[in-house]
Formats: sequence, structure tokens, C-alpha cells
Amino acid sequence: MKAIVCTRYGSADTLDLREVDQPVPQPDEVLVRVHVATISPADIAARTGQPWFARLAFGLTKPKKTILGSEFSGVVAAVGANVDNFAVSDEVFGASGDDFGCHAEFVCMSKDEAIVPKPSSLSHENAAALSDGSLTALPFLRDLGKISSGQDALINGASGAVGSAAVQLAKHFGAQVTGVCSTVNVEFVTSLGADQVIDYRKEKFTSLSRRYDIVFDTVGKSSFAQSRRVLKPGGIYLRTIPTLAVLLQMLTTKRFGQKKAAIGFMGLRPPHQKIADLRLLAELFEQGVLKPFIGKQFSLDQYVRAHELVESGHKQGNVILTMT
Repeated sequence: MKAIVCTRYGSADTLDLREVDQPVPQPDEVLVRVHVATISPADIAARTGQPWFARLAFGLTKPKKTILGSEFSGVVAAVGANVDNFAVSDEVFGASGDDFGCHAEFVCMSKDEAIVPKPSSLSHENAAALSDGSLTALPFLRDLGKISSGQDALINGASGAVGSAAVQLAKHFGAQVTGVCSTVNVEFVTSLGADQVIDYRKEKFTSLSRRYDIVFDTVGKSSFAQSRRVLKPGGIYLRTIPTLAVLLQMLTTKRFGQKKAAIGFMGLRPPHQKIADLRLLAELFEQGVLKPFIGKQFSLDQYVRAHELVESGHKQGNVILTMT
């Protein structure tokens, strides 16, 4: 099978599209022919080994996982002897988490991991995209942020994969939503349902007078120290990209002060939680509540351009890679 292989840390040019052995499912595994996969910031961190502490998970001197890609949609090609919840030809979608392996024509996953049937109304492209940004935004807002109706929520990086999902989900939960993005994306974020949009090229949200119950930084461009002044008493600062500072702040604010900082490693959640969320996200899509946005679609042989776009930090919505 064809796969994008990453054997050393570096730029997108260090990746290599090559023929590798097709995986064979074990008794409890499902073999999926991947139709669409996403390229996310996690793939960039795993390829570059940056920030430095990412290597504690990805490998100190070189990547432990040579085939990246965590979110996918495809069709079951084979099942192991003990698999009774999937059958050949089932359309499925999900996330392999830190096992990666989805930037290939085939991937094996345990039957009990984060893989669920794909509704017929959901295209492979949209299913893969749902598995990316929405699967991160949902637990951040609902579980860490404890978002509720009537609250004020600010989403920094509102035009990205996680940010665009967060705007829609925050509105679904009944919050008043402020999105932060660049000039070119103001109209896009408004179309997502944001009540107010701040153009960060013109003004900094941390210097404005409005206060928020939740500040959700989906792109790691702010800090708790900068954001705490715009948090209401009891408010929380959420961040998807870890730093040593925010890890320490999460520990200290848990015990002291009215304003909290939190970071979550959503890919490490138990499979049953991710399965429940994937099913919920599919329902929200079918209800018209949540729509994943695909900013750019690349073919398998355009993997370098796809990585470079995500690494630039200027993508809109999700970036997907078609395998077939």
C-alpha cells in the first residue's frame, strides 16, 4: 500500500510517499481502507518534534510512529476473527489518537477504539473533518469549560478546524460567542454564528473591556497571563497547545484564585468517551447544528503542500487528504 512515511524530524520535505506492507488485522482488529484523512497540528508536532516536550510522546531522537494521521473516514476492508460489531463494506469514521497510521491507504484499529459507523448523509470528507476539530472542541467546551447557556465565550483562532467547530458548538450550548480571527476570515467566522468578531490585526481582545466566562485559545497564540484580565470571576482559560507555563498555571489556579487555566489532552481520553462523542457529532451534523468546514483538500501526492499549509498556521477550517 502507499503511505506517507516520517522517519526523522524536520520540514515537510523529510516526508516520503512510498510503498509499505499492508497491515493485517489481528483477531480484535478492523482493517479500514482510508478514503479521507486529516492533517492537523498534531501531525506537525509529530513530524517536527516541536515544541521540545512533544518528543516525550513522539520519540526523543526520531519519530516512534512513522506513519502519521489520526482522523479518518473509510470502508471496512477486513475484520479479525473476534470482531462482531463491524463487517466488511461498512462505512466508518473515527480517530486513531496517538497510534496515528491514517496517512496510508489502509489502517488497522481495535474494534473497541474510536471508530463508529458513518451515517449515509455524512460524506467521507465531512466525516474525517468532524473527527478532527469537532472531536477536540466538544470536550474542551463541555467538560473542561463547563459551558452553559447565557455565558460569554471567546474563541481565539475561530477560523481554524477546532475554532470553527468551537464557535458552532458554543452557540449550540446557548453561549454568546465572540470569535477572534484575521481580517480575511471575519466574514467566514460571522457565518458560523459568532455574535461578535474581533480582527486581531486591528485590536487585541486582551485590551478590550468585555469580560468572558470562557476564553478558548485553539491556536496557542495567547497566554493565561494576558487573558486573565478579560476573564470574569470564576472564568476559565482553555488552551489546546501545551506549554510549561500553562501546565504550571493549571496546577496553581486549581487551588488558588477565582480564574482558572486548563489544558486537555483529548486524544488520550478513553475510547468509550470518544466513541460517544463521535456519535453525538454525527447527530449534530444530521440536525444541521454543526457543519465541518474544509478549507483545502489535497490528493495523496500533494502531502508536502498540505503539511506546509497546516504548519503555516493560516488555514481555514480543516485540511484533508484524499487517499483514493
